[in-house]
Amino acid sequence: MPEPSRFWDRIAEKYAKQPVADEAAYQRKLTVTRDYLHPDMEVLEFGCGTGSTALVHAPYVKHISAIDLSAKMIEIARGKAAAAEISNVTFEQLSIDELDAPDHTYDAVLGLSILHLLRDMDGVIAKVLRMLKPGGVFVSSTVCMGDTLMMAVIGRVVPIGRLFGLLPYVSVFTPDDLEARLTGAGFEIEHRWQPGKGKAVFIVARKAA
Repeated sequence: MPEPSRFWDRIAEKYAKQPVADEAAYQRKLTVTRDYLHPDMEVLEFGCGTGSTALVHAPYVKHISAIDLSAKMIEIARGKAAAAEISNVTFEQLSIDELDAPDHTYDAVLGLSILHLLRDMDGVIAKVLRMLKPGGVFVSSTVCMGDTLMMAVIGRVVPIGRLFGLLPYVSVFTPDDLEARLTGAGFEIEHRWQPGKGKAVFIVARKAA
């Protein structure tokens, strides 16, 4: 089993019990996202964790394919879906790198709290662009470790934690760096919001029609 899977499997139950760190910011992101959702949409969420956000958005779309590399996270997500009797979300243990979806498959792709954990973020952004239908949107919320000096220092310490299996891979970049990588890949930024310095930056980027 790859190292990231072991890490997230180990913390899955504790992660599922944690309250949202900033409930007001989370609700605002949900509201903005819903403005882009429609009942006939096919949606992908990668790095879905325990499925909370996918299940919240489920009533507003046709179907959500939600994937995560952690088997335990997916197990918890499926339990939540069953308890809520939500049938239009499919949870699958799969990484975004392993996902084999044809071009122009999805109307929207969600990548929430995940881009900074990817070893090949640019490759994933390019893959998302290909998978989106023309005019489709990519919604992301990303911790940018280069946003403040303190966060940058923490980001540089993370590799030490990874040596002992205590922390996952984390990439260090600023919000402007992230926006540049999205536009460089061919996206147009429609919405960018950050609750404050050091907070995750929320971006809605659109693929040209």
